Amino acid sequence: MRLAPRVSLLLALGLAGCGGKPDATAARPSGPPATPVTAFTAQRMALDVTEDTLGTLEALIDPKVAAEVAGRVTAVAAHSGDRVKKGQALAELDASDFHIQGQSDAAEIARLASLVAQAERFAERQQNLVARGFISRNGADDALAQRDALRAQLATAKARSGATRNNLGRTKVVAPVDGIIETQIVSPGDYVKVGDPLFRLVSNRVLRAHLPYPEAAAARIRAGQPVRLGLPHRPGKFIGGTVEDVKPTVNEASRALDVLVRVDNDGSLLSGGTVNASIVTGRKPAAVVVPEQSVVLRPAGKVVYLISDGKVRQQIVETGVRQDGRVEIVKGLAGGETVAEDGAGFLTDGAAVNVKAPAAKPAAAAKP
Repeated sequence: MRLAPRVSLLLALGLAGCGGKPDATAARPSGPPATPVTAFTAQRMALDVTEDTLGTLEALIDPKVAAEVAGRVTAVAAHSGDRVKKGQALAELDASDFHIQGQSDAAEIARLASLVAQAERFAERQQNLVARGFISRNGADDALAQRDALRAQLATAKARSGATRNNLGRTKVVAPVDGIIETQIVSPGDYVKVGDPLFRLVSNRVLRAHLPYPEAAAARIRAGQPVRLGLPHRPGKFIGGTVEDVKPTVNEASRALDVLVRVDNDGSLLSGGTVNASIVTGRKPAAVVVPEQSVVLRPAGKVVYLISDGKVRQQIVETGVRQDGRVEIVKGLAGGETVAEDGAGFLTDGAAVNVKAPAAKPAAAAKP
């Protein structure tokens, strides 16, 4: 049976229309989109082998200023938080009793000096009489003994007067060293006895760091090794030091080895504060390193992703020393391989990547 011409034409147009429409599924890309990453070339560099810990600081110079004489506090010239210089007045005690004692000592010295002068004249006359034969030697010897006794009394009075002057000077309390008044203990009107504390000073010029380490580190740490101290309150700031001593015993409470480091402070460190410490125990001259973010943890262990032809391949590695944002690859890389850096944590083995240049760091503001 033959179709009518009109029906045949419509059928032909319908088939042509269906055949000319593009296939939507053919334009879709196959697989997930490429992951944007930055790349890094594994390189060899010298690394310090360090023992790291968190330590505490103490001041080596922290004198407690005490009263050297008894008396009532009449004035306080320094207070908590004040920065003082060596010899600067801190407080003053009542000195009236010492002034009176000084006057009494001066009168006694004058009296004895007069008696000594008289005794010397008398002894001289006695010696002349003995020489002329008018008196015996015993009389002259008695005069000499009396003169010598008076001389001794005069020397004692002068010594007592010197002690009084010293005590008078001690009524003015001064700073023994440069430092900061940590605690003001006394106030005007307080009566203090000899040895009573008046102020507590602290000097941050020289500090000592106490660094706790496990017993296993004792064989690797010794006096004289360099130490790098980082400040938690000032990231990026480091101060150098040297291991001064390693205590031969282990702390009973913490079971830790106490390593002592003497630090010449530039004002950045505070007594009683904490420091991030790294003792340099060795050096690796040619270690293979990659950025820390290149090493990620997967079920197979620690891995890096090698980049080649727009895709990555998972490589299991073993890590070693970490330093300044770099990590040593002990096993798995030989150096020169291109690995994923930023974005490595989002990758899987065989994933497609789009390598981008790392973001430029903002330029530092120009100094006026």
